[in-house]
Amino acid sequence: MRNLNNDIFKTYSTIKPEIEKRIAEFKKIREKATDKELFYELVFCIMTPQSKAKSCGKALELLIKENLIFNGTAEKISEKINIVRFRNNKAKYIVEARGKFTQGKYFKMRDILYSQGDVHNIREWLVKNIKGIGYKEASHFLRNTGWGDKIAILDRHILKNMILSGILNEKPKTLSPATYLLIEKKLIDFSKKIKIPPDHLDFVWWYKEAGEVYK
Repeated sequence: MRNLNNDIFKTYSTIKPEIEKRIAEFKKIREKATDKELFYELVFCIMTPQSKAKSCGKALELLIKENLIFNGTAEKISEKINIVRFRNNKAKYIVEARGKFTQGKYFKMRDILYSQGDVHNIREWLVKNIKGIGYKEASHFLRNTGWGDKIAILDRHILKNMILSGILNEKPKTLSPATYLLIEKKLIDFSKKIKIPPDHLDFVWWYKEAGEVYK
C-alpha cells in the first residue's frame, strides 16, 4: 500500500503544474463564463456516460460550430453526435436541459444554479432536475466549472484506483445516491490524509489510466 501511495505522490509531482493550470481554467469558467459557456460544459457531461471523453469533446465542438446547442432539435443534435453512445436519448436530454434554464427570451443558467447555494445543493438540484445527470455527471460538471474541491467524480477509473489504494475493498455493485455519498466521503478523507485535493487526485488517477490530463 505504501508503494502505491508513493506512486501517487510521484505522479502528482510530475503533473502538478499541468493540473494546477487546468484547475485554474475551471475556476475562470466559474468566475467569468457566460450562461451559454456554462451550458456547453453541462452538454459535455450529459454526453459522457459510457462514452469516451474525447469523443464527447469532439461532439461538443461540432454542436457549437453548427450552432445547434441552443437552436437545434433533438433530431438534428442526434445526427451530429453519432460518435457518442445512446445519442438519441442524450440529444433529448440536451434539449430538455436547455428548456430548464430558459425563461422567456433569456437563458439564465448561472442565476438558477448559483441561487441554490453551495456546491452540494447545486449538485442536488442538477440530479433532480436534469435528465441524464446523476451524481457522477453532476460532479463532473461542477469540477469542470470550478467547484471541484469538495466533491468527487466516481467513475470506473477512480473506483479502481480507490480499491488499489486500499480506500475500498471492492467495487460497489450499484452507485445509489447513498452509496455515492459514502464513497465520496472516503475519497475526500483520503485526499485530506495525503494532502492532495480531491480534484487534483482525480487528475492523478485519470493520468495513470489514460496518460494525459484531460476533462
